[in-house]
Amino acid sequence: MKKALKNTLAALLVAAPMGVAVANTAHYEHVELDPRNQVSLQRGAQIFVNNCLSCHSASAMRYNRLQDIGLTEDEIKKNLMFTTDKVGDVMQAHMAPADAKKWFGTVPPDLTLIARSRGADYIYAYLRGFYKDPTRPTGWNNTVLPNAAMPHVLWEQQGVQAVKLDKDGKPVVHEEHGVKTPQLEWESTGKLTRMTKEGDIITNDYDEYVRDLTNFMAYMAEPAQVQRKQIGYLVLLFLIAVMLPLAYFLKKEFWKDVH
Repeated sequence: MKKALKNTLAALLVAAPMGVAVANTAHYEHVELDPRNQVSLQRGAQIFVNNCLSCHSASAMRYNRLQDIGLTEDEIKKNLMFTTDKVGDVMQAHMAPADAKKWFGTVPPDLTLIARSRGADYIYAYLRGFYKDPTRPTGWNNTVLPNAAMPHVLWEQQGVQAVKLDKDGKPVVHEEHGVKTPQLEWESTGKLTRMTKEGDIITNDYDEYVRDLTNFMAYMAEPAQVQRKQIGYLVLLFLIAVMLPLAYFLKKEFWKDVH
């Protein structure tokens, strides 16, 4: 009986991460990130502090770790911190959890590891998937996370998208990210989007803006990723240049009398 119970628990533990993986198999547009691009990371850090840190914490990230992306301690203090914070503090939300619960119905999640749990493609798609929805408490909805409690804090940069209606006034639905979602149309442009004479919307500047933010969030989830990869390349080089010849000559020594 005990053995069967242990086997059952082991199976559940193995299946749990598989369930998480299946839940995140929706297809999103791939975003190319460069964790070595310090200009992108610095811009992303500024966007994160100015737009995300009011509600979301990054409690496993300290301000002084931003020196790793090329910022000086003085620059961090002047541009990315409130006067009450210390450079060694972690990034805590400035909204009280009780107020967040009251206003949004839930406490905004900590974003330190969101890029590892959901993936960079998810974040990139989410930040571009907001649309106006008068039925929601915040007035906004999202194609990636339906009925999201978060308002569109970047609407001034992106502009406003709304659900496209057919001739009968019903929402036009299409399949996106592996699920059926409402088709969107532009109601107005923002500071980082513009309309051409032909009526097409150019979103390149906003996409770059969101890409920098996503790049920083991916860095924040694993600040040592560049160093880890560099060490990995050195280890592979050592194995190929040193260990492989030694293994070859050792093999010849062992088998010389056999042939």
